[in-house]
Amino acid sequence: MFDHNPTSSAVVRSGMSAIPGEVDTDRQPPMTVPLRHFLVGLALLLAGGVAGVLDAVGLLSGVSVLAHLHLLLAGWVCVTIMGAMVQFVPVWSNVALHSRRLATVQLWLVAVGVGGMAAAFATGALGWVHAFGGLALLGFWTFVYNVGRTLLDARPWGVTERHFAFALACFAAVPAMGFALAMDYSMPFLAASPVARYRLVGAHATLAVFGAVLTTVLGALYQLATMFTQTELHGVDVHLRRFEEAGYPVGVVALATGRLLGSAPLARVGGLLVAVALGGFAVVLARRLVETAVERTPMLSRYAVAAVAMAAWALFTGRAWLVDPLARSALLGGGPPHLLVFGVVGFVVLGTLYHVVPFIVWVHRYSDRLGYEPVPMIDDLYDDRVATADFVCVTLGATGLVLASALGLPTAVTAVSGALATVGFALFATNVLLVVREHSPRPLRAVLVSRLGDGGEPTGDSAGDGPGTAEDTVR
Repeated sequence: MFDHNPTSSAVVRSGMSAIPGEVDTDRQPPMTVPLRHFLVGLALLLAGGVAGVLDAVGLLSGVSVLAHLHLLLAGWVCVTIMGAMVQFVPVWSNVALHSRRLATVQLWLVAVGVGGMAAAFATGALGWVHAFGGLALLGFWTFVYNVGRTLLDARPWGVTERHFAFALACFAAVPAMGFALAMDYSMPFLAASPVARYRLVGAHATLAVFGAVLTTVLGALYQLATMFTQTELHGVDVHLRRFEEAGYPVGVVALATGRLLGSAPLARVGGLLVAVALGGFAVVLARRLVETAVERTPMLSRYAVAAVAMAAWALFTGRAWLVDPLARSALLGGGPPHLLVFGVVGFVVLGTLYHVVPFIVWVHRYSDRLGYEPVPMIDDLYDDRVATADFVCVTLGATGLVLASALGLPTAVTAVSGALATVGFALFATNVLLVVREHSPRPLRAVLVSRLGDGGEPTGDSAGDGPGTAEDTVR
């Protein structure tokens, strides 16, 4: 807990010994930039959970169900990814974030755009979908430009940067396709085009889930899973990683293109590459968790659930896409639909936030005090009991949703499971919000609201977009 040389490396080592000393926290953006993304994402998560319960009891129908999907995927997951990339690309790649101002602009454009689209879907006001969709499009493109310019300054690219680069390309394509679908509600044009609407929907969903979201998840886990288990890839891990790096992006593009063109053979080849690559990565992740000597944390517990869900999804999906990769029922793979989105993506995001949010707050609140006074560890900032309770609720809720879908259980089971998962989300959000409220050097309101020009921090270099230091931020 004590160190008499409070450098960036010491800051990192003190909070979690699994983080290597070469991670340079001086490259991170101001604290409020990623935290604001995470807090807005939590609000979208809770809204999506409520929408899911309403859907389960029959209060949402038709296109209104899209409100639930967009709040969770385009809202919570993508906004969280945006905040994570803004935080970790500078830290991992040792480059300065291109623009703090754009990082603020991207968030509010996407948040208002996705929230407005969800409201339009829920109320049936489809004429407004493309208006709010345009805002989301501008927000995602701002994010792609900002992080893309940051990545261009990083050399050489490692496995994480290569995954992020492909994910950014998908983040550029997906909202454009979504905007075209939204425009089709007000000015139908797809019926007269060579591409049918259902084909564009298939390609849009494929690039969104497997391209933008899961590619980011895989790239981040190559860093996080080794970092926090204090292990290294070896043996079969290296071969599986090489296959995934080459086969997965090719598979995603082939699957999306096959669905867009209605070509089952092309989609089948792409789908099998995706399923095998993700199944192989599940083995890599599971091996990291088995080999670790680090004690259990909320992050690793949730990664374990994700590894099991990913392996199960790969088995179900390989068979389903071999039979018919164009089937609407197999849009997100085989087996219950919640297995991938909830079991894999959801648990990875929840687990990662259980370290990322406390880590960011710890660095900016306690790093300069290290070695001069007692400071808490990163894992001391959140409440372990609440973390256990939300894990139980979300796990039971997710299991109920998967079983209800797989076994055709009554609607009441789906509704209760969704409600239980939403309670878990609320507990998780409360735990994270208390970390910010109790330990952040800035009040919660100031984290959410600040001047656009300063990127969120009243520091000496805040007027510009250049890199600041952890010491500057604390001051």
